[in-house]
Amino acid sequence: MRYRNVAADESVVVIHSMGAAALRPSRRQSPPFRWRAEAPAMRIRAKEFPPLFRDRREAGMLLARRLAALADTPDLLVLALPRGGVPIAYEVARTLHAPLDIVLVRKLGVPGHAELAMGAIAEGGVRVLNHTVIRELGIPSDIIEHITTEEQRILEQRRRLYRGDRRPPTVEGARVILIDDGLATGMTMQAAIEAVRRGSPSGIIVATPVAAPESVAEIEPLVDEVVALATPELLYAIGLWYSDFTPTSDEEVRTLLAEAFCGYVPAPRTDEALEQGTT
Repeated sequence: MRYRNVAADESVVVIHSMGAAALRPSRRQSPPFRWRAEAPAMRIRAKEFPPLFRDRREAGMLLARRLAALADTPDLLVLALPRGGVPIAYEVARTLHAPLDIVLVRKLGVPGHAELAMGAIAEGGVRVLNHTVIRELGIPSDIIEHITTEEQRILEQRRRLYRGDRRPPTVEGARVILIDDGLATGMTMQAAIEAVRRGSPSGIIVATPVAAPESVAEIEPLVDEVVALATPELLYAIGLWYSDFTPTSDEEVRTLLAEAFCGYVPAPRTDEALEQGTT
């Protein structure tokens, strides 16, 4: 298992590539907890990793083209992982003529190194843990519970913000496509899969523009199919594969969901849209 902690400016990406064992608590302490990194950083230039997608919307159009055979499938349901998965899922859902909704998830990050997932939670009381990370870092159960409680609070805030009084989607008997803007560790997607599985869907497909090969290998046994447009051996960071990886705002999530519920703006022909968006 390797941990890639990424911080980027306009041209240089700083990568800390280490095993979980290379992080150690600096001392026993009360929240917030911090771990010390024991591996040196290395620098790469972003131009060494030419982006595959202009932005999330273009990635969604490309993903929709890959999933085109599912268009107009009865009982098809597209579920996005907010926030970054929503613009991608919107393009897929309107191209496939499918309803769009969300499945709420939150990563449980290692204190002081939030990019490294020690687990994830999803609505419906789902929690999945990365026992390898927890064991190698010696993370106590009280810390796990503390972070779980905090992330559950944020998840509930997002639920009220994005859904209001609207009920979660009914997945029983549906063929569900779960979409995020990328899979790094895959922990949040695993939590989403478990949340959806509890609703008894007829099938689950995971679809994403870019994914780490090891995450695809872990998720494949859990679902019917994993569709990833790219699986670079050295993923480093999801944002490296997009020219524009501006964080998706809460307002954009709400706007796209509202458009989906009220009726999609007709999708342009995929080839024409991509030609216009090509950089």
